[in-house]
Amino acid sequence: MPTPTRRIGLLLVNLGTPDSPQTSDVRRYLNEFLTDGRVVDMPAAVRYPLFRGLVVPLRAPKSAKIYQELWDAERGSPLLFHGLDLKAAVQQELGDEYVVAFGMRYQKPSIETALAELRDAAVDRIIVLPLFPQYASASTGSVQEKVMDIVKDWWIVPSISFISQFATEPGFIASIVARGKAAMAERSFDHVVLSYHGIPERHVKKGDPTNYCQFGACCDSLTPANQYCYRAQCFATSRLIAAGLGLRDDQYTMTFQSRLQSRLRDPWLKPYTDEVLKEFPAKGIKSVLAFSPAFVADCLETTIEVGMEFRELFEENGGDHWQLVPSLNAEPHWVTAVAEMVRAR
Repeated sequence: MPTPTRRIGLLLVNLGTPDSPQTSDVRRYLNEFLTDGRVVDMPAAVRYPLFRGLVVPLRAPKSAKIYQELWDAERGSPLLFHGLDLKAAVQQELGDEYVVAFGMRYQKPSIETALAELRDAAVDRIIVLPLFPQYASASTGSVQEKVMDIVKDWWIVPSISFISQFATEPGFIASIVARGKAAMAERSFDHVVLSYHGIPERHVKKGDPTNYCQFGACCDSLTPANQYCYRAQCFATSRLIAAGLGLRDDQYTMTFQSRLQSRLRDPWLKPYTDEVLKEFPAKGIKSVLAFSPAFVADCLETTIEVGMEFRELFEENGGDHWQLVPSLNAEPHWVTAVAEMVRAR
């Protein structure tokens, strides 16, 4: 009998999206997302009644209106269709030796469905790639936990490995730099902003058992001591992008966005994008090119927050031009970079 062909399973995972921009679907998505103990690290007895009973009911209608602005009339949620496009392109790039599946940490298509697809294909082993360049417990860590929680019930569990971060992967950096150079070839900019999704400072400290992190110069280099520090990884990504674009230190600023307001007033990683950009015009910075290097697919946080809301805020404070560099989505160079990361493992 011929020897069966051994194939490797690749699971691509992104955060999640509502099934539709209707309030009921947005509420369902937010309930799952905001009650994840890695996202909101409160005791479950507090987290569930607070968010399901108060925060989500208040937030869902507002979020639904924003999702309606984002939603594509034909293809739906950008985070979903960009993910499916990436899956198809990476499958073609890797060939028949691999089986590529795509899932979302929250809502559909689920991680469980995607893993079942790989199990049914009888893959020899599984590589899990959470599509978050910089490791954070609230994103990559949550995906890892969910995957292991699902496969623990399988009778046969194949070898599973995770690509936990790719903040400095050459192909990832080169793909972003290429997009930035294309924008810079069309017009000149006074300054570049690299805006990352924010997390509470306590999340960084919880992942720092040696107390290495001081939220300062400790992030000037990526070392074994801080290799999984989200802040340090963001700085490392920024330095590489800036170098690729030929920028001096004074020509770009790294910031953090999307912080959740809390009555506890817990500090999040600084500086905050919305506060920094308001100060630019008074400093003579009237034209800005913005990147979102924590995201590889366009979504609410890129298209709406960085692309639209920050532009309006910048212009209200005297700025002339604010331009967002699109995320990598399923751009060919990024598809090749993903395939190279997978093959290297």
